[in-house]
Amino acid sequence: MKLTAKARRATQDLAPGPIVILSRPQLGENVGLVARAMLNFGLLELRLVAPRFGWPNAKAVAACAGAYEVLNRLAIFDTLDAAIADLHLLLATTARPRDLDKPVLDPQTAAARAAAAMAAHSRVGLLFGPERTGLTNEEIALADAVVTIPTHPAFASLNVAQAVLILAYEWFHSAKPEGREPAATAFERPASKGELRCFLDHLLRELDAAGFFRSTTSRESLVRAIELLFTRRLPTSAELNLLHGIVERLAHARRSARDPGSGSEEGGDSRPV
Repeated sequence: MKLTAKARRATQDLAPGPIVILSRPQLGENVGLVARAMLNFGLLELRLVAPRFGWPNAKAVAACAGAYEVLNRLAIFDTLDAAIADLHLLLATTARPRDLDKPVLDPQTAAARAAAAMAAHSRVGLLFGPERTGLTNEEIALADAVVTIPTHPAFASLNVAQAVLILAYEWFHSAKPEGREPAATAFERPASKGELRCFLDHLLRELDAAGFFRSTTSRESLVRAIELLFTRRLPTSAELNLLHGIVERLAHARRSARDPGSGSEEGGDSRPV
């Protein structure tokens, strides 16, 4: 999609903003409307997870009202885990109260939190669910906080593009690019979702090997509790490196106790801490 010279100049001056993520979108035209809402308030990065339509999509192009730069940059992912792997903060939108132990924010508070995270050079994502059903509990569990948009109780339903517009508007008024702080070190920077997923997979593998989980049922509930423990705390990259080393050293000790001839105390592939 070709941009006019004016559009190119306008988008070149935009400061980085949150990444909008649509999980399992069903209608191409809604993607176009979302792109338009994003560019209204200076957001450029749009990601789709397992869209229910082909891409490129003519209906999306027709509905975007010239927000071609957003569609040109659009990225498609097969899974939500892949779409959020490089993010440090993920805010998930939902219209319904959920029985999940997550902070619940209004749009203004969510935008302020996103702006503060981005001022510290963290990457932020805003997650929206399918038009008909919204996000699943499993998808929301991956987020650091939940955002709800207050509406009239007699008619609470919002189109996904309307929800994006509201959060983009609040972001636009909360962001202060001139206040960006020096880049955080690994000791200060929150771990990305990909780093956290890598550690959790490592931890769960070793817990499985140690026989920590007594049954499939208990494993499911305990895994949720363990994942919630770490997503609520927002560990830094350095803290996860330390935890990787601890888990690997404990696993090595267990293997050595089981098979004394397996290697020296300094064996294994423990990470530097």
